[in-house]
Amino acid sequence: MAERGSRHNSEEDKMVFETSPSVKVIHSFEELELNEDLLRGIYAYNYEKPSAIQQRAIKPIIQGRDIIAQAQSGTGKTATFSIGVLQRIDTSLREPQALVLSPTRELATQIQSVMLALGDYMNVQVHACIGGSSVGEDIKKLDYGQHVVSGTPGRVFDMIRRRNLRTRHIKMLVLDEADEMLSRGFKEQIYDIYRFLPAGVQLVIVSATLPQEVLELTTQFTTDPVRVLVKRDELTLEGIKQFFVAVEKEEWKFDTLCDLYDTLTITQAVIFCNTKVKVDWLTEKMRESNFTVSSMHSDMPQKEREAIMQEFRQGASSRVLITTDIWARGIDVQQVSLVINYDLPINRENYIHRIGRSGRYGRKGVAINFVKNEDVKILRDIEQYYSTQIDEMPMNVSDLI
Repeated sequence: MAERGSRHNSEEDKMVFETSPSVKVIHSFEELELNEDLLRGIYAYNYEKPSAIQQRAIKPIIQGRDIIAQAQSGTGKTATFSIGVLQRIDTSLREPQALVLSPTRELATQIQSVMLALGDYMNVQVHACIGGSSVGEDIKKLDYGQHVVSGTPGRVFDMIRRRNLRTRHIKMLVLDEADEMLSRGFKEQIYDIYRFLPAGVQLVIVSATLPQEVLELTTQFTTDPVRVLVKRDELTLEGIKQFFVAVEKEEWKFDTLCDLYDTLTITQAVIFCNTKVKVDWLTEKMRESNFTVSSMHSDMPQKEREAIMQEFRQGASSRVLITTDIWARGIDVQQVSLVINYDLPINRENYIHRIGRSGRYGRKGVAINFVKNEDVKILRDIEQYYSTQIDEMPMNVSDLI
């Protein structure tokens, strides 16, 4: 009952969450008056003009304001706070000056690589401080000196407690996917980390949704925060063609997937299942039928997950990845232009996270949903929620990819 009450509140809160009137829309990266080397890095990363969130949120971050940005996956929010962080750090001081916390190791590592790419001409040191990796290696890297630390809360707190992660020069704390982080129970650790940071640290909170817990966090820690809301309908379902395939029963999905395999490998494809068991089962069954696929879920050791990601990114040994929703948030592989929902997502919010993998900001993509008879209602619900249209898959789907 309590949960319903809190959900009701958050719905109300959501209605009043609007972009602050002080927020200006800045249409080009030049207008942001960035460090010359950072600007070079942005253009080298193939960004031409800022996305909706970048136009609104980079400036207040650079100005040192606390900020709460509500934006879905695929809108360019990693680059938003990365550019803000890179502009604010002093590279001549080899001490951690910004700390970025994320809910998954993959996301923390990806943020590190985005920052290193954007900061390519700045000689910036960015370290991914994540569980499942060697503690000794972490200590060595931190002792060497880093400008930015991107990590998961458990390992970051451990390094702070051991005094290997020095906090006295940290002036920015970024919480990425804050909604996801709190739902995974990182709240205590975030509070513990915050206690070790200097007074007046700038807070950048990024969240796809703003449940009660996130709002509480923002009121507790921020001072007069700037709010930026990028609405769902300004997001990246445009550019992504969405289809469904009617499969009467579960058993038919496999044959449908096999029929589509040649289409999948024209590009790189990600196939989403709802459970780890299903991922393992489908991977096994595809391999038995002599199809090359790789797979990933959260039960796999970190090293193995990294190797699979690396291989998939290169696209050499496998062009098809079967995974659970662990992969649905924030993992960007440039070449993915096809996503298949073998199972429709249990949470409709995850739909945009999944299919936003294809057609990341400004790129085109195709999403194919396998729909059993009893799933029709879920599909209609997704269509309504995102005000979008999902058509029956045409025969020539390979021409669209």
